[in-house]
Amino acid sequence: MSDPSRHIVIVGAGHAGGSAATMLRQLGWQEAITLVGEEPLLPYQRPPLSKQWLSGEATEESLVLRPATFYAGASIDMRLGLRVTAIDRTARTVTLSDDVVLPYDILILATGARPRRLAMPGSELAGVLELRTVADAEALKAALHPGARLAVIGGGYIGLEAAASARTLGAEVTIVEREPRVLARVACPLLSGFFEKFHRDRGAAIEVNAQVEGLEGEGGHVSGVRLADGRVIPCTVALIGVGAVPNDELARSIGLACDNGVIVDLAARTGDPAIFAIGDCTRRPLPLYDRVGRLESVPNALEQAKQAASAICGKPAPAPEVPWFWSDQYELRLQIAGIPFDATEIAVRGRVEDGKFALFHLAADGTVQAVEAVNASTEFMGGRRIIQRRKQLTRVQIEDMAVSMQQLAA
Repeated sequence: MSDPSRHIVIVGAGHAGGSAATMLRQLGWQEAITLVGEEPLLPYQRPPLSKQWLSGEATEESLVLRPATFYAGASIDMRLGLRVTAIDRTARTVTLSDDVVLPYDILILATGARPRRLAMPGSELAGVLELRTVADAEALKAALHPGARLAVIGGGYIGLEAAASARTLGAEVTIVEREPRVLARVACPLLSGFFEKFHRDRGAAIEVNAQVEGLEGEGGHVSGVRLADGRVIPCTVALIGVGAVPNDELARSIGLACDNGVIVDLAARTGDPAIFAIGDCTRRPLPLYDRVGRLESVPNALEQAKQAASAICGKPAPAPEVPWFWSDQYELRLQIAGIPFDATEIAVRGRVEDGKFALFHLAADGTVQAVEAVNASTEFMGGRRIIQRRKQLTRVQIEDMAVSMQQLAA
């Protein structure tokens, strides 16, 4: 018989936390679930914030994972607009910012990540923005219009997505990247070059090898980005997009092992058997690559939510999935399967100049480690199957367009 006194508390009401609550009910957990979130919003999708939200195509209703009626019907207690200020592992309690103390039998940390801040002069000026929440996206949206000048500090996916949206809205855009190329930390040089040219062709200015020294302002509002070489890039709004930091402070405060994220196993369990951690805040095993790492993606949040819910409900562990990611910029859809660990060769399937191609990253033995597909969903889907099976292919096989992806993935 179910024990109604047993209680799961989920700290963090983002994609990971919201999905974990839902999956627990789907897998048969009948006891109490409480979901605590800092934002006053129901769990929602973040990827559209840099795209559809800025363009006005997305609304709060379209972003939420589930309507409020779902959580009420599933008897999931929502505590929104609140933070967890303390956790007592011995007493198994969490204290909220409204001083309410909740007991738990099982605790799930889904605290996510936050934008990395730049400690530099002028960072406190009005008009210096980041992009992580609906509130952030709304502030950026209000600042983008014809005649606005956006400076994007950081040429990663978020920065490029926001730049594309801004250009579509008629704003002038300058992307400032300290590395020699955009996407330097997340894409190969060939892919970086393709996206850099694409953005330049659509009117964005791109400064690479550019070190930002500070932000300048007029009347308390940002007016320019000062570079180390003395130049100042004029702007009416500056977006800082230089990566994210895991929110693992709560875990550290109670003695859980952390290393650029909360360390968990393949069941998403921490060193405390009563505490799980999922999503952007974790450092997790990547069994396909015999490594550990921290992934920031919706698929990762869903996979770890499934791992934790399965373990808690006594269900078989789900099979390890191939990590995957995506980015929409203008009319381009980039889909990435896998991670190019130990890759020694790249096979190009299709023509880069046509804007429809896929890059297959091969290890020395021909094992396909990752696929970067631009407007090539067939190659992306086939690549995921190939990576999952740890299949070995040659560059000649991959680049021969007379051989179908179905044949390659067979």
